[in-house]
Amino acid sequence: IIIFILFTNFLLRAVDRFLGKGIDLSIILEYLFFNLAWIVSLAVPMAVLIAALMTFGRMSEDNEINAMRSSGISFLKIIRPAIMFGVIICMLLIYFNNFILPEMNFRARLLSGDIYRKRPGLNINPGHFIDEIPDYSMIIRGKKDDMMEDVRIFSKNNREIQTSIHSKTGTLSTIDDAFILTLYEGEIHEMDLKNYENYRRIEFMKHVITVPADDLLLNRRDSSSRTDREMQIPMMLERKIYYQGRIEKIYQRLARSFARATGDSIFPGTVEAGISLVSGYKSQMESDTTLSKHEKQRKLRRLSRLESQVRNEHNLIKNYSRNINKYGVEIHKKFSLPFACILFVITGASLGVLTKKGGFAIGTSLSLGFFIVYYIFLIGGEDMADRNIVSPFVGLWTPNLILSFIGLYLTLHTVREQAPFRFPKLIRKKGKEH
Repeated sequence: IIIFILFTNFLLRAVDRFLGKGIDLSIILEYLFFNLAWIVSLAVPMAVLIAALMTFGRMSEDNEINAMRSSGISFLKIIRPAIMFGVIICMLLIYFNNFILPEMNFRARLLSGDIYRKRPGLNINPGHFIDEIPDYSMIIRGKKDDMMEDVRIFSKNNREIQTSIHSKTGTLSTIDDAFILTLYEGEIHEMDLKNYENYRRIEFMKHVITVPADDLLLNRRDSSSRTDREMQIPMMLERKIYYQGRIEKIYQRLARSFARATGDSIFPGTVEAGISLVSGYKSQMESDTTLSKHEKQRKLRRLSRLESQVRNEHNLIKNYSRNINKYGVEIHKKFSLPFACILFVITGASLGVLTKKGGFAIGTSLSLGFFIVYYIFLIGGEDMADRNIVSPFVGLWTPNLILSFIGLYLTLHTVREQAPFRFPKLIRKKGKEH
């Protein structure tokens, strides 16, 4: 049910990509299947929470928990099989997130790009160059319905003749194997790139350009470039090592530059400290009376170059550190969300026993509230880790730490058969009637 709800929400947002594209049903189903991976990854922890809450809520409602307790079975023994079930789901989800999810995300992105480029006539926006049309680039100033205004077209991939076309209006349509560009009231300019004296200008009232387009048939691309959400853990560890090596090279380069400019290879760790240090050397240099004017200017120019290098190099270090954190976040995310399944079992079981309600509505509402709060913390921690505010470990595991405290608190009160929250009773005093 959860997968169906999330999948329906995704389908309503993605349906515009298919309208008017003439795409086969099998391609649409394949695209939806690839995007099912991240939906499953998100739905499984929530489903585990709802299942645990409904199961133990129903058992408590039917007094089965009380019957087992009266037989000498403690609550910890009762939830032991459920915890083992959560551990199994956790291990399966870790495998799914590391090996299946990245590959399906990768294939979904490639297929999405191919679908988007299938018919560029639907993607023409005024003021933006359109490069998807074979052999031509095009830009328009405005568009009313299907009529384009102030159309400018430039030939590309032709090293002998450069062609540019300008028309007041035009339309773009497609047939099975070609684009049809129909232009009205315009000019064609042709120039021989080998001999600029060969120039031709043609005026027209109507001009039709037929562009063969094999790309109308969906072009399946194969790319080796992957984003962090399309990589397995070994790939991301390799990228982290690569960026750490680049940072070390930057530090070595800065050390050499400081040694050449100041004679000291010690460099600061921040841009502000580096600029301050270079400014101090500049002040010393300007007040040094032992140097000639020419030599002083030469050393001051070297310090100015060093100042610019400090800014540029530290910006590079910041970008590389952000990339390292980005991969670290994704690595921890592949473990933190599956591990939450175990915590959701503990929390859901305790909530179910305490509420003594095992209906779907109660289970869904309570679980949805817990999961939304957990996911807000997860997204917030991920964002803070991406911005280098906290480490990936802190950002991704803090929600689990909070959830574990809540689960242990509820479990402790369930074992003691005490309500975790006590509300003061409202005592109403009736006044005597006179």
